Amino acid sequence: MQEKTNTVPLIQQEMGASEPDTSPWYAVKLFTNNQMKVSEYFKENGLEVFIPMQYRVYEDENGRPKRKLRPVVSNLLFVKKSLTAKEMRDLVMNGQYKMSVITKSREVREYYEIPAKQMMEFKAMCNPEIEMRKFLSSDEARHKAGTPVEVCYGPLKGLTGRLVRQSHKYYLLKDVPGISVMLKVSRWCCKALESS
Repeated sequence: MQEKTNTVPLIQQEMGASEPDTSPWYAVKLFTNNQMKVSEYFKENGLEVFIPMQYRVYEDENGRPKRKLRPVVSNLLFVKKSLTAKEMRDLVMNGQYKMSVITKSREVREYYEIPAKQMMEFKAMCNPEIEMRKFLSSDEARHKAGTPVEVCYGPLKGLTGRLVRQSHKYYLLKDVPGISVMLKVSRWCCKALESS
């Protein structure tokens, strides 16, 4: 049960930090290997940026294993909406690096806005200190059958997502455009959400 002791304060820290922010987020797809420079570009223009990170193990020059934080994927980042759609479009078009904001669909070219609560939960689930976590592409997540649930008990209380099963274990799956994250959970802690 080690992940529970690690998970409790981390999820509560992310979700109960302060006054809830209702600003939605954009997912920005990159066509460059300069993710950190793109992140700095947005920050220099006064925008808040989030990049999902995880620890990767590598060997140092003495052959000892070391852990280093690295982005989960190199072609995606999230930007909090604090500009109009036109201002954001201008910022993306005028940047030094090729990128695009994910839209609602191929036909509807409006930017997809990730609701604040969904993004807050996603960020909490992405905390690199949490164990028993897996990242998936949007296509992989789309093919996973699952029931929409809310976690009612335990360290993940309050989180919503889909309850999916993999390798005889249950996971809470949270989707956002471009990437998904799964955390190990007990199915007994979850209650099905009513479909609207």
